[in-house]
Amino acid sequence: MAKNFAEIAFTTAVKEMQEKLGSRASYARMERDTYLDGLTANEVNFIEQRDSFYMATIGENNFPYIQHRGGPKGFLKVLDAKRLGFIDFKGNMQYISVGNLATNNNVALIMVDYPSKSRLKIFAKAEIVELKDDPSLYTLLGLNAYKFRPERMMVLHIEAYDWNCPQHITPRYTVEDIEEAFAPQRNYIAQLEAEVKALKQQLND
Repeated sequence: MAKNFAEIAFTTAVKEMQEKLGSRASYARMERDTYLDGLTANEVNFIEQRDSFYMATIGENNFPYIQHRGGPKGFLKVLDAKRLGFIDFKGNMQYISVGNLATNNNVALIMVDYPSKSRLKIFAKAEIVELKDDPSLYTLLGLNAYKFRPERMMVLHIEAYDWNCPQHITPRYTVEDIEEAFAPQRNYIAQLEAEVKALKQQLND
């Protein structure tokens, strides 16, 4: 990983704004002292638990386009410490992200874990891999019983990443999260109902 997050994010205009508003000194230290050569176990575990993320691409007109990517938990695979990969599902066939990547392969990703209010930001270079060109990669990115129509694969070569502050992230929970949280109570209620039924049966005998 040649650059840290600040080197990419803090352009000249950004640095001038930081200087103007009083945050430049602290961020200059971050820019100088922070260097992460690939994902650590913490980021890998976080990414493997995600069932969605947001990816921004840049169009020929210089407008950014942000697309939601979703699938089963773990559909975004960690190939190694510096590469992520996923199967690009067939969707509404607008092909905005893919078209943008034809002229500019810089992307930015945001992944959020709403229950823990955690947010990971990633800068990467996107590589489109056609299905017929790398069957072994497709096998590696496979999703078992999940139903989808594949169109291509994408490999994201990580340039830098950073964790965002949790401020203003509202905790949200999936149906799976709620089912897991209430499972012990449901099991306990089922146990009590069975005991009540058994006691009633004893009284009627």
